[in-house]
Amino acid sequence: MSSKGKATSFDIAYEAGVSQSTVSRALSGSSLVSLDTRRKIQAIAKQLNYKVDKNASCLRRQHSVTLALLLFEDPTPDESLINPFFLSMLGSITRACARQGYDLLISFQQFSNDWHADYQDSHKADGLILLGYGDYLVARSTLQKLEDQNTHFVRWGAVVEGQPGISVGCDNVNGGRAITEHLLGLGRRRIAFVGSTSEQCPEFLDRYRGYCAAHEAAGLPIDPALQVDALDSTEQVGHEAVAALIRSGVDFDGVFAASDLLAIGATNALVESGLHVPEQVSVVGFDDIPMASYASIPLTTVQQDTKQAGEILVERLLQQIRGEPAESVMLPAKVIVRRSCGAHAQP
Repeated sequence: MSSKGKATSFDIAYEAGVSQSTVSRALSGSSLVSLDTRRKIQAIAKQLNYKVDKNASCLRRQHSVTLALLLFEDPTPDESLINPFFLSMLGSITRACARQGYDLLISFQQFSNDWHADYQDSHKADGLILLGYGDYLVARSTLQKLEDQNTHFVRWGAVVEGQPGISVGCDNVNGGRAITEHLLGLGRRRIAFVGSTSEQCPEFLDRYRGYCAAHEAAGLPIDPALQVDALDSTEQVGHEAVAALIRSGVDFDGVFAASDLLAIGATNALVESGLHVPEQVSVVGFDDIPMASYASIPLTTVQQDTKQAGEILVERLLQQIRGEPAESVMLPAKVIVRRSCGAHAQP
């Protein structure tokens, strides 16, 4: 023990029979140290009542032991400008940071601002978690600047080939295909797709690709008149899109909205027009935000696992910070059946 009676990392190294650098890596959660060795070192540290001096560690490594979560402006019905899907990730991200001994700084940004320059030489955060980005084609140049200046960052979004940085996202193609196959299995044959099919919104585009794949597998043609653009993911946009579809006179018996907010707006437009959901028109969404299950007509949707997503975002960011290999991740999607599609709800 040290002369002051407090255990040091050298004391732990002596007890564990490893080097002091191995102790430091193990206590920071590095995967370069085997799980058994990490557990052994952690147990000895607990036995010796060892406490990491975060201030001293930060000075040595030029680390802040803080991660920054940047939420980007997104049109919403309550003017919070924060997509409720991202809010559902906050808990898992916060808990994952705490388990790794990191503080979390949450900041609200506009993607059009020059916010990325503030992190180039700043030590306020060791890395960035980005949620939301608006137009992907515009955002991509900013992401490239972050990569060029060697900023550690991860983002939630579509996993696009050749994209800058590390992304964690959902398997939007298979999710879109699964929910469309579900509607086809219920006998729906004229399913409208509400959402952008532009490269500006790659997640919506992938969901549409899944929609098309399901139709092709069923031997059904793709009717361009059944695709309605909706770039912003809000109830109002969903309402306007389906109201316009109704006015056009196009025949349809199902709606696949590219997000839950769009689907809720679409449902309201149908009901206001005197159409019965799900008896006349089935409606499904994508995301499984909390309000999906509490809507006036509970919404069938595609669930993205926000708990797992938050944990993996933090994991991938810390791998970069520690200089370890890190790769983008695509998470599976799961169909959640509720009343809006006309099938029996899942237990």
